[in-house]
Formats: sequence, structure tokens, C-alpha cells
Amino acid sequence: MFGASDGLVSNALLILGVAGADVTASTVRVTGFVGLLAGAISMAAGEYVSLQAQRELIESEIERERIAHAEEPEHEIEELAELYIERGLTSEQAYELATALMADPEVALEVHTKEELGVTLNELPSPWIAAGSSFVSFIVGAAIPLVPWFFASGNLAIVLSMVLAVAGAALIGAILAAQTQRPPLRIISRQVGIAIGAGGISYLIGSILGVAVA
Repeated sequence: MFGASDGLVSNALLILGVAGADVTASTVRVTGFVGLLAGAISMAAGEYVSLQAQRELIESEIERERIAHAEEPEHEIEELAELYIERGLTSEQAYELATALMADPEVALEVHTKEELGVTLNELPSPWIAAGSSFVSFIVGAAIPLVPWFFASGNLAIVLSMVLAVAGAALIGAILAAQTQRPPLRIISRQVGIAIGAGGISYLIGSILGVAVA
């Protein structure tokens, strides 16, 4: 939803800003298409770098845990026991459980990773999947306000582009409301308000710049 919302709003602003400068429909199409591709690639790259860095950090922490288990098992038992004491177990129960878990190195590593880092060894996020989903969702969102410019031009295309952008924003708001169990009207109004407000400002700026350049 974040990728689709970002693509929808950013490309709608770009399209309306350029359209406000009173350029040809072909110029708007090219600009919107380039904005779509550039934004999708940028978002995918950013998502990949972010998650890859996060994954590498987690893997580094896991490796530190693995070394600590081999070199300082008693310290790791105490560390794990303290976590269970904080959760309500008696000292004897906590140390018994921690000692039993530490008997198997792989189980011990998995438990320590889950308890201390909050991640599961076999469920680390994939940077490639995140990048791919961001790329596709951005394109879907960014394509919505661009569609009218392939069969219309001038004021008609501008109006249709804005109508589709608002409809897309409303749909995204409805999906977000359903996912977060928030009041639909409030979330939809927020998304639509952002799209209309930002689009209007972008068009106005484009009009002013278009006159100034001309």
C-alpha cells in the first residue's frame, strides 16, 4: 500500500505540474512514464538497500551469538535464564530451562536470536522480494493518473487524471482502513485530501512556472 500510494501521489503531482505548464499531451505522457519508471526503480533500490543492510546487521548479530555460545556457554545460560526470570519463572526453573536449551547449539542459537533480537532464523526478510513488490506496487499506483493521457488531452485529460487519482487514493484509504481496523471515512478522507491538496498545489505551481518560462 505504501508503494502504491507513493506512486499514485508522486506521479499525479508530476503529471499535473507539467500539465499546468500548458505543454502538449505527448510531453505529459513522456514525463509521466519517465516518472513512473524512475520512481519505481528508486523505490525498489531503496527498499533493497534498506532490507539488505538490516539483514546483514541481523546476520552479524547472529554470528556474534554463535561465537559467544561456543566460547562463553555459562554466560549465555545466565543471560537466557535472566530473561525467563523476568517472565515469571523461578530462578531454579529458569536455569534448568536455559541449561536444557543450551544443550543443543542450534536450538540455543534459535532461542537466543528470537528472545534477544526478535527475529526467527529461517524467516529473515528477503531484500529481493521487498524490492520487487515495491517496484510493482509503485508502477500500479503511478499508472493510474497517467492512463487518461493516452486517449485524451488538455483540460479533459487533466480532469480525468485528477478523478482517477482521487478514486485511487480512496481505494488505498479503504484498504488501509480494512487492514488497520480504523474508521474508513477518516482514512479515506485523509488519503483523498492529500491527493487533492497536493495535486492542486502542483498544478498551480506548474501554471505559474509555465507562464514565467513563456
